[in-house]
Amino acid sequence: MKPVAPSLPVSPANAAWLEAFALALAGRPRHTREAYRRDTAVLAQLAGATDLARLTAPELRRFLALLHGRGLAGRSLARMLSSWRAFYRFAQDRDAGIAENPCAGLRPPRSPKKLPSALSPDEAVQLVAIDGSADPLALRDRALFELAYSSGLRLSELAGVDVDRLDLDSGEVRVWGKGAKERIVPVGAAALDAIRAWLAVRAALPIVDPQAMFVGNGGRRIAVRTIERRLAAWAVKQGLSRHVHPHMLRHSFASHVLQSSGDLRAVQEMLGHASIASTQVYTHLDFQALAKVYDAAHPRARKK
Repeated sequence: MKPVAPSLPVSPANAAWLEAFALALAGRPRHTREAYRRDTAVLAQLAGATDLARLTAPELRRFLALLHGRGLAGRSLARMLSSWRAFYRFAQDRDAGIAENPCAGLRPPRSPKKLPSALSPDEAVQLVAIDGSADPLALRDRALFELAYSSGLRLSELAGVDVDRLDLDSGEVRVWGKGAKERIVPVGAAALDAIRAWLAVRAALPIVDPQAMFVGNGGRRIAVRTIERRLAAWAVKQGLSRHVHPHMLRHSFASHVLQSSGDLRAVQEMLGHASIASTQVYTHLDFQALAKVYDAAHPRARKK
């Protein structure tokens, strides 16, 4: 990729602005400070000899177009524009003679919508077929992954499952989703069997958090980062050829249920989506699968 900004010298006036802005960021989180400083340095390079406080909205729009042409995606430009807005709010507070923030009406170009990545049904079965006969934590991991794939839980919901909120008899789990909204989700037979096997060995552990369904060797509730690491490691052990993350199991659940049932509303309810628009992305995944079959099978689809 080309550099995001031309190698123009930063004028002394703009260097002073950048230094003052950096000092004003002292109370912000480290990653925020670094992003703001990096993004405003790009702005100063683009400005060249022009005082940053004198730049206009059309000039900033031209800078965004230039950066877009140099390969920056819409999401990166949105972050950069946010940094520029923060800088100009700072300049306004310093009484730099700026009546209106020149970034106020600017919008970054839209990025192409990225479809979520899902496992195939065969890959999902391969992933969760973990032999836990010699390792209690392997049994726990199989129960974790089976439940995630069976019920489409978010990572935080998975880690937060309590023992008394999973009914093995009715095959249901109650979870707290976004916005502290509770929903009841069905749990499949394979996941219930894996959970029963895990509960049998969990009882022998020194439990510190008795409510937590999934705990570590120390008896404390499993952390979300631990689930991420264990899933990625198991994907490698199980012979999958790509990185697997917990949200991929949620995507796989949604796309596989939708492909089999065609019931978008039911999938929306099980995922806990407030809007049907959030669920409709899985119809695109289904269409991609259909398109691959069409391209492979239809004699007039593509040149072989």
